Amino acid sequence: MRYEYGLDLASLDAIDMHVHIECSDHGHASLPAALTEASAKYFKAEDRSPSLDTIAERYREWRMAAVVFTVDATTALGHEPNSIEEIAEGAARNNDVLIPFGSVDPLQGSRAVDRARMLVEDYGVKGFKFHPSLQNFDPSDRQFYPIYEAISALGVPALFHTGQNGMGAGLPGGYGIKLAYSNPMLLDAVAADFPELQVIMAHPSVPWQDEANSIATHKANVWMDLSGWSPKYFPESLVRASNSMLQDKVLFGTDYPLITPQKWLGAFEQQSFKDEVRPKILKDNAVRLLGLDTAADAAAGAASAGESA
Repeated sequence: MRYEYGLDLASLDAIDMHVHIECSDHGHASLPAALTEASAKYFKAEDRSPSLDTIAERYREWRMAAVVFTVDATTALGHEPNSIEEIAEGAARNNDVLIPFGSVDPLQGSRAVDRARMLVEDYGVKGFKFHPSLQNFDPSDRQFYPIYEAISALGVPALFHTGQNGMGAGLPGGYGIKLAYSNPMLLDAVAADFPELQVIMAHPSVPWQDEANSIATHKANVWMDLSGWSPKYFPESLVRASNSMLQDKVLFGTDYPLITPQKWLGAFEQQSFKDEVRPKILKDNAVRLLGLDTAADAAAGAASAGESA
């Protein structure tokens, strides 16, 4: 079953750009147990492994859509990820609220390129998630450029983890996970060399928030999502930029199930975001980035043509 958009934008109050599928329909965990346990302590998360269909039910009730994904870090972790194909198929049967992103293991070279094409062409994924620290790769290294070239040609965005890392937090050596690979400055070269590729920097990029602000201001094809942190902890520079030069490039995201939309939105209401900026962050910017307005127009046109016939 190939995914196609089925969203009714008018019925949605928000689009959450950052939701993890941490457990498959068959009970397979997306991460090794040690990482799951450590991140649960770090985030103080309670319900860590809702199924994809449960997530769909909850977001439907919350009048939100959700971008859902897992991370393929097979080589770095020696652990098979959840099935991206299964996630795409699950999103297809819940296409009124879910949007699937794919993931490929950058360390698998040409296989990752071929797999990226297959996931878009055969399964309809609408973007790709990368976690440079977890996947143990420098995203600016030119050996990974064929992957970006393929994704750019496919016309879908690439979402990269940036900043502080809850994965491995508190473990000896941080489980071998290197924070430096999540410095947003490493994405500046990617955005410069692939101007048609829409690059999303996930999370407030602490301790490199000023760098992230600078890149998003300088590169028209760079966006920022606000997941992984309660808005009450956002750096002031991020709030200031979101209210001004970056107001059309900042995206709502939670990191669910690590942070719930209710907690995030409750804190968001208390922060000094301008009234005219809030709907852009919660929904409008994501609609433009994902081309959902165009998709909705095309669907309406097709329906109208069918009625006329």
